Amino acid sequence: MNSRVIQVLDTTLRDGSQQEGLSLTVSDKLRVAEQLDLLGITYIEGGWPGAHPKDEEFFERAKTELNLQNSILVAFGSTRKAGIKVGEDNVLKNLINAQTRSVCIVAKSWDMHVTEALKTTLEEGIAMVKESVDYLTSYGLEVLLDAEHFFDGFKANKDFALRVLDAASSAGASSLVLCDTNGGSLPQYVRDVVKEVSKHFSSLGVHCHNDSGCAVANTIEAVLAGASHIQGCVNGYGERTGNADLSTAIPNLSLKLGFETIPNEKLKLLTPVAHHIAEIINIAQSPQQPYVGVAAFAHKGGIHTSALARRSDTYEHVAPEQVGNFTRYLVSEMSGKATLKIKADEFGFNLDDQSLMKILDDLKEREYAGYHYEAADGSFELLMRQAAGLMKEFFKVESFRVIADWTSSESSHTKGDLTCEATVKVHVKGDRIVATKEGNGPVNALDAALRSAIEPFFEDLKHLHLTDYKVRVLDSSHGTGASTRVLIDTTDGDKTWSTIGVSENIIEASWQALLDAIVYGLLRHVDP
Repeated sequence: MNSRVIQVLDTTLRDGSQQEGLSLTVSDKLRVAEQLDLLGITYIEGGWPGAHPKDEEFFERAKTELNLQNSILVAFGSTRKAGIKVGEDNVLKNLINAQTRSVCIVAKSWDMHVTEALKTTLEEGIAMVKESVDYLTSYGLEVLLDAEHFFDGFKANKDFALRVLDAASSAGASSLVLCDTNGGSLPQYVRDVVKEVSKHFSSLGVHCHNDSGCAVANTIEAVLAGASHIQGCVNGYGERTGNADLSTAIPNLSLKLGFETIPNEKLKLLTPVAHHIAEIINIAQSPQQPYVGVAAFAHKGGIHTSALARRSDTYEHVAPEQVGNFTRYLVSEMSGKATLKIKADEFGFNLDDQSLMKILDDLKEREYAGYHYEAADGSFELLMRQAAGLMKEFFKVESFRVIADWTSSESSHTKGDLTCEATVKVHVKGDRIVATKEGNGPVNALDAALRSAIEPFFEDLKHLHLTDYKVRVLDSSHGTGASTRVLIDTTDGDKTWSTIGVSENIIEASWQALLDAIVYGLLRHVDP
């Protein structure tokens, strides 16, 4: 077994965001960062300050809204431009202004990219690296260097590639990260290169893309060859075929090889965090994803299940509980009572076996219908509160109604004015309240009407704000009749929680999530 500590950098918020179809709001980025911090990731690469307004806002909001307990936020950028003094380079200025403890800068380590892409000399390429690292460290910043295209550059011009690393190292870079940017390297080559480079430098890292399907294998080989820093994304997000999947690399390194990646006690959070991030990002995970997929430990009938009943390791390479997953018997009841007991204890609920089994049965039915409680912490706690008899009825909904009026313009039958009006009827403390409000859409109108009805009774409601709203179509083959899943994020300024609704009617699904969001918030602020 190994005692070596491996630093882990997650680049979902930067490199991972380059995946086709992946678009994160600033609020999304903050929520993903919170999950990565919960998991105990060493570094979270937040984006490229100055590259676009979204990343500018992220780093500004992170200063006050992101309270990291375990991770270090990293700002990403590049070396100075050719022919520009470091003090005049806007990229370096933006890195300093981001006010993070650590920065990561990318440098060209393939000679062809220096002469053809940057249109400058190799000597200038070396100077760009050395001066940039020296400048940033003079501000007290930890500097990680991403040597772009290193494995291709090492093959083409070994001397230049090593000189790039030497320039960064001599200027004070803390990690020299060898990047397989095109993702075409194979494991044996990666291992050989890292072994050779480690004869000259310490504190090596690796950043692998998955174009040859070897990103995780290449990452492991690099660590075995001496690397002590790895980069990738939870769930393997990234441009083209993605980055190394940290959901696989982390347990392989920790459970199979004995390296310390994230804290051991955090490994059991790997599956729920991977699922939660997938929901925030709004891209469905592969069920067959190693370790964290819903089918990773799923078994059908016959010899497998009968053997598993006697010994779990007959058909499971690790105990699924080690990574927060669980065994599923597809022809019998889904296991999971122990997991529910752990969650109940976390919430402070005293639930007996009968109550836990009732919750489990309810969860099975709801998840079959499309609910996903790992991404809806607020709704899940309400579900368990109901079973524990700890729910308080703040108000009772009699009915709600939404009217949408659309009037076409004179110039076009596809353009016009849309107005939405919602009416809710509720009973609060013996009073029947009817409230009607307008909004810029049906959900906004419902939110406004419900708040108008109950806010006079619960002043704390004014502190609750919806921060995000997501819709996923669950069975697109049914066209406009498909079921939809709605996730709503809400904050009271101190905590953010997620709630969920599922229905063939998107307004009903939204109403379910909205109600849970309000009730959860009231439970936090109103005395029972």
